Parts: sequence; structure tokens; C-alpha cells
Amino acid sequence: MGREFLDLVDISEAHKIIRNLFKEIYHPPRMEKVNLKNAYGRVLAQDVKSPIDLPPFNRASRDGYALKAEDTFHASEDNPSTLKCIEVIEAGDIPQKKVKRGCCSRISTGAQIPEGADAIVMVEYTEEDDDNILIYRSAYPGQHITPKGSDIPKNDIIARKGSILSPEKIGAISAAGISKVPVIAKPKIGILSTGNELIEPSNDQAPGKIFDSNSHSIAAAVKNCGCEPKILGIVKDDYKELSKAIREGLLECDILITSGGTSAGAGDMLREVIHDNGEVMIHGISIKPGKPTLIGKVDGKLVFGLPGFPVSALIIFDVLLRPYLMELSGKTPLGYHTIELPLAHRLHSSKGRIHYALVKVKNSKVYPILKDSGAIASLADADGYIKIPKNVEILEEGSKVKVSPFLPYEC
Repeated sequence: MGREFLDLVDISEAHKIIRNLFKEIYHPPRMEKVNLKNAYGRVLAQDVKSPIDLPPFNRASRDGYALKAEDTFHASEDNPSTLKCIEVIEAGDIPQKKVKRGCCSRISTGAQIPEGADAIVMVEYTEEDDDNILIYRSAYPGQHITPKGSDIPKNDIIARKGSILSPEKIGAISAAGISKVPVIAKPKIGILSTGNELIEPSNDQAPGKIFDSNSHSIAAAVKNCGCEPKILGIVKDDYKELSKAIREGLLECDILITSGGTSAGAGDMLREVIHDNGEVMIHGISIKPGKPTLIGKVDGKLVFGLPGFPVSALIIFDVLLRPYLMELSGKTPLGYHTIELPLAHRLHSSKGRIHYALVKVKNSKVYPILKDSGAIASLADADGYIKIPKNVEILEEGSKVKVSPFLPYEC
């Protein structure tokens, strides 16, 4: 099999192919139930309804005395009502006595309202006189009582399908006594680096070798999309080793992302491996950087072959994979927007291909980062990138460009 690129596809055609592949293979997303203690940041797969009324009983919203409001209608500073205290009810207690005319129960905030009582007078407007309680202010029915089910009635929705489980939602769900919630299962994404020149990051630099940076940067990007990254290590440019690594990776992962081994140069054999084990859907996209990007299908799962250069790999990930991985994990790409700002100086582009250029934003101006796609420093310095149409060769100083910011990463 030759090593030349297959027919280059336009970026819009690439998106169409990828969108259809995700729909065909991965939809609808899988669901799983997780303990509430592990639910933070997960996406609900179904509506969560309350199995109980919240609060589950009529509850005191103030410290004071539970009583019948009619016993206080004429109470004042000069003419207090006098009631007999028959019980003390703390939060968590079950009231034992019914409140009748002429009686009251001392009650704490959050405690259950005793039978017969329909109002609470705050303790500030009362005074103890042996077993009697002097009430200096009148009350109205329902005063300082939170009715049963007034917060969330039984069977009402607490959190809706598709919402991200925040501390507030987790608090409301746990208040209803729910310990497990249905969430979208995190897609497991395998990450494989290829190349004879790569070694694992360590304190020892070997002659002619470079440290693998793509595995860790892509893993962070995958995690940001709400997916679970699994770094599978480094594979040499060897047909049998690469074929075995891809098949084994797909046994435990939903999607496999490789970096390196996609160009038409000698020793780059990813296309050959994918072709022999499955199907090559795309090999070559009319963009810069990232022309040699490869997308294939093996054993009914997707394999994305990203370029080996770090800038190319992350830009292609951001442009082509991020939206679909976020959708698959249930996370809407909020904030995935552009900012329009003027260009700080003239920028030359390659006519004939869409060009994605790294930029830095400073003093409300856009500064292109003029380093090649293998330069690590350019990534560390970049705030995002701009998209230059394929029919544009020069952008003049002051031209308005749309910056796609790199999204902040989540834990």
C-alpha cells in the first residue's frame, strides 16, 4: 500500500463524516449509576425526582413557641397572653403532645410542628413565668412554619436530565435521601504516542530522543471534555507492535487517539495498520497545521490519528474532536465562542488551505505566534487560535480576526 495521502477533504466534509460516525457508533450515550459522593461534575442521564416531600413535615423556621394563633390575637406588651408550656421539642425530636387551646410547646428551628399548633411566636417576644409563657405579640396562622412539601413536593423534579451535578444540586438530591444518581458514563479515551524517537518524561535525556509531551497534553484535553483519558504509552514505528497496541487499546477504550505516524514519510505506517485492521475514513484534511490527520474505524470503534507535532495535535483536537467528545460525555461546550479583536501586525498565510494560527491576546490586540508546529513554547504562550480562510494569503495589521480561546481545564 502506498504512503501518499488519500484525497484531501475539506474541513466541513471532515466534520460531517465525524458527526455521522459518532452518531452511528456512540449514540445514545451509555448510562451508569454512581454514588452521590462521586457525582460532582457528572452529567445527569435522567431527571431525578424526589421520593419524599421536602421538608418531610411541617417545620419550625424560628426558635420560639408552637401554639394556636387564636390564643394570641389580642396579645400585646401591655396585655400578654398566658399559655402553659407542655413540651420542649428539639430538632430531630418527634412531638409527643398535642397543642390545645391555652397551651404551647417550646420548639427549635428545624423541629417538627406538633399536632394542633398552627403558628410560632419567636422566643424574643415571650417571657417565662414558671410553667407559664407570656406572649407579647400576636401571631397569624402559618407564621414561621415551613409547610410539608413546600420546598420540593414528592415526585417533583429536583435536577433535570443533562444538567451538571454542582454542589447545589448534589445538596438538594441528598436532602431527598437519594444516594445514587443516573449519569452519562464517561467515555474512555485511549491515548497512544508513536515514534522511534519518543521516550517517557524523566530526568534522563537520551541522545537523539525527545520526551513524549503529547500523551499528557491530550489526556488533559480529553479530561476537559468530560471523558476519562487512559495513557497507553509509546509504540515504536513497527507494524506488528502498532497493530497489537491499537487492538489491545480498543478492547478497554471506546475511542483511541494516536499522535504521530500519520504523515506520508517513510516509517509512518498508521494508515497501513488501520487499513489492514479496519477502514480508513479520512487521511488528509485541507488545513494547516494538521494536513496528515487520519480518522479510521477498527472493531467498530473510532481511531483518530493526530499529527505528532504538539501544536498540530492540540489544534486538531480542539477543532475536530472536542465538540463531539463533549457531546458524547453530555457536556455542552459552553464558552466555546470567538472574540473579535484587531490584528497587531501583518500575518502571511498559505493560500489553498484553511490555516489555524496560534495567537496571544494582549492589550486588546491579537499577536500571532510565529513559530512552527513543533515548538513547545508556542503552546505555553498561546491564548487561543484564529482561523484564516483558504483563499486569504495576507491579513493586514488592524484587520479584525476571531480568536477561539483555549478553554480552561477542569479537574
